[in-house]
Amino acid sequence: MDHPPVSPSQEHETLVVLDFGGQYAQLIARRVRDLKVYCEIKPYWTDPQSLRQYKGILFTGGPGSVYAPDAPLCSPEVFSLGVPVLGICYGAQVMAHLLGGQVAPTGTPEFGKTSTAFEQGSLLFQDVPESVTWMSHNDGVSQLPEGFSASAHSAHCPIAAMEDPQRRLYAVQFHPEVAHTEYGSQMLHNFLYRVCGCQGDWEMGSFAKAEVARLRGQIGDRKVLCGLSGGVDSSVAAMLVHKAIGQNLTCIFVDHGLLRKDEGDLVEQVFRKEFDMNMVRVNAGERFLGKLAGVTDPECKRKIIGEEFIRVFEEEAAKLGHMDLLCQGTIYPDVVESGSGQAAVIKSHHNVGGLPEDMGFEGLVEPLRDLFKDEVRRVGIELGIPEALVWRQPFPGPGLAVRIIGEITPERVSTLQDADAIFREEVAKAGLEREIGQYFAVLTGTKSVGVMGDGRSYGETLALRAVSTTDFMTADWYPMPYEVLGRTSNRIVNEVPGVTRVVYDVTSKPPATIEWE
Repeated sequence: MDHPPVSPSQEHETLVVLDFGGQYAQLIARRVRDLKVYCEIKPYWTDPQSLRQYKGILFTGGPGSVYAPDAPLCSPEVFSLGVPVLGICYGAQVMAHLLGGQVAPTGTPEFGKTSTAFEQGSLLFQDVPESVTWMSHNDGVSQLPEGFSASAHSAHCPIAAMEDPQRRLYAVQFHPEVAHTEYGSQMLHNFLYRVCGCQGDWEMGSFAKAEVARLRGQIGDRKVLCGLSGGVDSSVAAMLVHKAIGQNLTCIFVDHGLLRKDEGDLVEQVFRKEFDMNMVRVNAGERFLGKLAGVTDPECKRKIIGEEFIRVFEEEAAKLGHMDLLCQGTIYPDVVESGSGQAAVIKSHHNVGGLPEDMGFEGLVEPLRDLFKDEVRRVGIELGIPEALVWRQPFPGPGLAVRIIGEITPERVSTLQDADAIFREEVAKAGLEREIGQYFAVLTGTKSVGVMGDGRSYGETLALRAVSTTDFMTADWYPMPYEVLGRTSNRIVNEVPGVTRVVYDVTSKPPATIEWE
């Protein structure tokens, strides 16, 4: 019988973020965790009675108006629970609206960095001088609810913050969770420790040891199967389970031939040889490339790879005999996004599709389902996984297939692997690999004329892409130093046959996506 997983919220003081559809819900929760307080995300319609267990509640921003017919609004009962509340942007307007205040267009919208002054007598703004905040709003609080006073203002927003300290209700029109708000971290710290009375008992350093012990109790002597991709999530999940049950874990690593250069060998070296993990490597490159021959549509590529991955995994799993549990590298953003039901589908998810439910497993083992990506990386370092894997760039499940525009051939895969490796080498030499959120090369499918030696050539145009981001929901193109771009371009056109031109992508997300397909 399964031992039910123990959520950190049952063992640690915890705050909750109520999500009103804003893009920063995960960022808010991460900022709270960075301040050593555990934090969860729930939808705005969560039953108020279930919120009594939390030390504090934060409302996110959102794109709507509180006066719209379908406006996302929580129950007014939230404000009578005796639990401190901090409303952010739209969340501030929700608080004002539900408590009898007024919200109206400000006349002059504020977007971006805004000079803001604060009342020093406010607990929320202790040690916060006049400084820049990040605004993003058309509407604002025009009339305070009863019992509230204004505690901050900007040139065009006389109520940039409001508070009722007696009821421990606070609201800010700006976004303290983003780096552009100069003292945002101090404000959140004040809310956690001065308003909510937190002690700060969330330490990642003890997570791995506690989780291994929990997994040992949950799994017992049963056998676990894990699909290992070599990405940080599946790698850390597999290592935790391996430390808990040793050889009762078997990992299947499906190498579909679309990985980055030498990556399959690195995964095998680390997990099978260095950590003595029970791992099966399936070299299925020819099989995948055969299925993809002649296919150019991006969605078709994803579906073919996803379906073929499942077939290969099923075939290999059948050779192993009965396995009791399936280990997955699910992380907290996966849980939140899967449960929201509100996100628009831009394209099929980059990760290879979920495994079928009829494979006969008794249940799932998901040791990372409460952690954000940066927390997973910290656990990976604690477990001794090499930094090359722990800090491995995010990589789509279909691999290089979504970075090759047009038909996928063995020759084009090899070309992209070589060019991408050069780009990664030059970024690493410049010491930028930790600064850039994601960077990679793309074969654009466009050909152009070049000059090689004394003759003309006609080859591929290769694009370089690099972005800076905190949550991968939005991203800015990274201002790569010209010398890095110059060295990279020079090496690629000289060392990689078939590439005659290199370009740099300077489009942010939105309007673009991070990947090209």
